Amino acid sequence: MNLIETTGKTVDEAIEAGLKELSKAREQVQIEILEKPAKGFLGLIGNKMARVKLTVLDLPEDDAKNFLNDVLMTMGIEAEIHAKLEKDNLNVNIEGPNMGVIIGRRGQTLDSLQYLVSLVVNKNRDNYLKVFIDTENYREKREETLVRLANKMARKAKKIGKTISLEPMNPYERRIIHAALQGNPFVQTFSEGDEPYRKVVITLKK
Repeated sequence: MNLIETTGKTVDEAIEAGLKELSKAREQVQIEILEKPAKGFLGLIGNKMARVKLTVLDLPEDDAKNFLNDVLMTMGIEAEIHAKLEKDNLNVNIEGPNMGVIIGRRGQTLDSLQYLVSLVVNKNRDNYLKVFIDTENYREKREETLVRLANKMARKAKKIGKTISLEPMNPYERRIIHAALQGNPFVQTFSEGDEPYRKVVITLKK
């Protein structure tokens, strides 16, 4: 529910009723006063209630932070979450001790959190937001590792004259490998297999 009209004896009472029903704070909604309260004849007959319209503001940053706070609390992890919306990208950074638990093996837990947050913030949205979650600069470090791996395996493929298949990777990591070797004069890459076991194959150019 993104919009609601409520009534009350006073404007504040009507607003509070709407906030309670929406489970939102004042700063999360836009408030429009449709009717102010008015007393009728002799203050008794025809009294008018205040009527307001509350529209939930589009705040994907708050949605992401609230969702992650709940998840991390369930995991017993204390962390500080920063979210920033830049055009169609929502960048989220998590800071705290023991971030290795959030990253997981080869970033799998971090990728899962990113996927879940994407579902949350894009629910009922007209324009899709790309969500990027990082901690301890893991994404940049992982990209550097993958670029080194791509070049190393390309050299190996050229040296032994055989096709080399890399370990299964997610779409984001496969794109890094493809991009790293796109201009290589000796090898070419393609992906094969089904998710989540899809992998990059490095083969010699003919």
